[in-house]
Amino acid sequence: MNQKGRKYHVPALLKESVDGLAIHLSGVYVDVTFGGGGHSNGILTKLGKDGRLYGFDKDVDAEDNRIDDERFTFVRGDFRYLSNFLRYHGEREIDGILADLGVSSHHFDDASRGFSFRFDGELDMRMNNRAGQTAADVLNTYSEEQLSSLFYMYGELKYARRLASVVVKRRASKPVTHVEDLIEMTSPFLDRKDVKKSMAQVFQALRIEVNQEVQALRELLTQSLALLPTGGRLAIITYHSLEDRLVKNFIKSGNFEGRITRDVFGNILTSICPIGKVIVPSAEEVEANPRARSAKLRIGEKRS
Repeated sequence: MNQKGRKYHVPALLKESVDGLAIHLSGVYVDVTFGGGGHSNGILTKLGKDGRLYGFDKDVDAEDNRIDDERFTFVRGDFRYLSNFLRYHGEREIDGILADLGVSSHHFDDASRGFSFRFDGELDMRMNNRAGQTAADVLNTYSEEQLSSLFYMYGELKYARRLASVVVKRRASKPVTHVEDLIEMTSPFLDRKDVKKSMAQVFQALRIEVNQEVQALRELLTQSLALLPTGGRLAIITYHSLEDRLVKNFIKSGNFEGRITRDVFGNILTSICPIGKVIVPSAEEVEANPRARSAKLRIGEKRS
C-alpha cells in the first residue's frame, strides 16, 4: 500500500479477510469498499498474472489511492449497483467479494466531512459528497417520528424519542447545520456514564441513514448469490450489530431473517453456507489499530 493509502485507512482483519476468499490465481475478485486500497493490495498479492480485481468506491477521494497494476480496475461507483458495473466491464461471474463496511479513517479525520464529533464542521456525512442528502438535510426535514425511528434502529439509542423531539423543537427556531449544533442539542440527554459512546451512536445513526447503508448491504448480499459460482466466497467485515445480524442471517440461511428451510430429509435448503465462525481482531491488532476493535468478519461460500 502506498503512503497515501496508509494515511487514508488502516485495513481491519486484513490477512483473515483475504485468506477467507480462498483466492484462485486466475480468479476474478471485487473489493467493494476500496478506500485506501489495503484489502485490494492484499488480494493482488495472492492473484496470478491472469487474475483480475475490481475496486469499488463512491468517494472521489478514494480514487487517488487507485493501484497501478494491470490486473486492477478502479470503479467509482456505489456497490449497490455491483451487477450493473460488472456487466459494463464484461464480467458475468466473479469468484469472490470482499467488503469492509467500516468508515475510513480519512472520513473521521477530515473535519469538512462531518463524520466525527471531534471537530466542528458542516453536518454532511455523505460518502459520496457530490450527491444525495446530507445529515443536516435529515435533521431539518425528517418528521419527529422518522428521526425517532432512525435514532432507535441505527443508533440503538433508548432515548430516541426525546432526541427526536429536541431536534424538531430546535430547528423550529434555527436550522441544525453544524456538528456543534448537534452536540449542543443532544449532550444533555446522553448517557452520562459514557457520553462519547452515546454521541458516537447518534452520529452512526445519521451516517447510516444518509448513506442508505443497510439498504445497500441488503442489495449487495442479494446480488452476490447471482454473481458467485459454486465455491465462490463472500468476506464481509461489519462494525455494528444491525449489519452483523443481516450478514450472519444471510450467510446462514440465504435470507435476512435467518429463516431456515429444510427438505423432506432434514437438509438445509440454502444457496450459501458459513465457513468457520465469526472472526474478530486480536488484542495486538486492536492495540495497533483501535478503530478495528468492533470489527467482525464473516465468511460465506456459495453452494451449488
